[in-house]
Amino acid sequence: MKAINSESRSRAGMFRISKRAISAVFGSLLMLSPMAPTLSSGALSSLIASGDVPSLAPMLETIRPAIVNISTTTSISYDDHPILRDPMFRRFFNIPQQRNRSSSLGSGVIVDARQGHILTNHHVIDKADEILVTTEDGREFTAMVVGTDQASDVAVIQVDPDNLTEIEIGISENLRVGDFVVAIGNPFGLSQTVTSGIVSGLGRSGLGLGGYEDFIQTDASINPGNSGGALVNLRGELVGINSAILSRSGGSIGIGLSIPVDMAMSLMEQIIEHGNVKRGILGVRIQDMTPALAEAFNLEGQSGAIIVDIVEGTVADEAGLQEGDIVTRLNGNPVNKSSDLRNAIGLIRPGNSFDIEYYRDGVLYSEEITIKARDDGRQALGRTALPSRFKGAAFVNGSYGDYGRVVIIESVEPGSAAEKSGLLQNDVILNVNRQKITSVAELKAVIQSARGRFLIQLIRDGNPLFLGIQG
Repeated sequence: MKAINSESRSRAGMFRISKRAISAVFGSLLMLSPMAPTLSSGALSSLIASGDVPSLAPMLETIRPAIVNISTTTSISYDDHPILRDPMFRRFFNIPQQRNRSSSLGSGVIVDARQGHILTNHHVIDKADEILVTTEDGREFTAMVVGTDQASDVAVIQVDPDNLTEIEIGISENLRVGDFVVAIGNPFGLSQTVTSGIVSGLGRSGLGLGGYEDFIQTDASINPGNSGGALVNLRGELVGINSAILSRSGGSIGIGLSIPVDMAMSLMEQIIEHGNVKRGILGVRIQDMTPALAEAFNLEGQSGAIIVDIVEGTVADEAGLQEGDIVTRLNGNPVNKSSDLRNAIGLIRPGNSFDIEYYRDGVLYSEEITIKARDDGRQALGRTALPSRFKGAAFVNGSYGDYGRVVIIESVEPGSAAEKSGLLQNDVILNVNRQKITSVAELKAVIQSARGRFLIQLIRDGNPLFLGIQG
């Protein structure tokens, strides 16, 4: 750990047109230059008559072939009567679970025409049984999932690379509030819909939409079906993947959110290589700096992420970080709030090193840390040497009220042996054959060692119950 001389670095502390014939986009384009001259109504009429009215059409003609419609079909299970939801009742009377098929629409962006790779949102293709991609010229392709990352809502799918057009990739880090942007997608199934606006905000986080939030906010109209579509600058370069809207009605109210393309492309590389995103973990719990805390820490400015807890045995612990340290930079980039640090760490691959700068007792320090892989405890209880009745269920370590550490069923594949055995998503497993279960490893050991029937005590929808499963 080395101290840095704090003195050596300062801290990061319409033109309106009433003519209805002139679109809002035209009015925006007239302001592209801060020295744009004021046009008289006569000059405007001359422009219209000569056909020299500024237009986004030439730029859009080059990028629209790279924007695709994504339609998915998903098989879902349902029961008409509450009693039919009881797995024991269904098994006793040999009643199969009813199934139905649902469909949804979204958008995607072709980012690699040679490989057929398409960027979209995780929630667009999540749990889909079939994915159909339709290009601007009406061709249809069946897509396969390369991989997804639920935490950031990024997914990569692939189609046959048959005469595709890819989009030019921009640099979202260069965006500024006030820059003009255009959103393209398929809202409500209306293909190739284009809306325009400006960048209303950058680095939006804390919205409760996902694990890693660093959204571009725009007032370009984004509606259901736009998810996975493109946010481009006026040069036709991709700067974001449209992901969500903030709205009480479900429709656009001028607050659209896009994933920065810098983040999306970084995650895409890992997804293509591994099928998922391998994240590192620093091992700290953090909070934002506030004016009151800045005064208490005797610091100028109000930026930084305060370390409030160090997880024992993690790289943060090994590097000597302490509670009360205030992180201000990571790899030279400013850390203004806790989400900046969380997002930056989430993009560093395990095994890679990074430089972190932090204040402790008013002194600025620097440290180089090598990140380690995150172990979130998620497992699908093996594919071999297990009773078949458990196959198709995925489990994760967790905690549940006064019960403390438990195992939670994260997912159950439809139609799997686990579902037929009566296991359901979000079941909380407390005991198996009267043995307390506090981790996935313990659950696996008990299941592998036991013979015959399993007696599982669990919590379902807040209610305790026992479930018997034949091995």
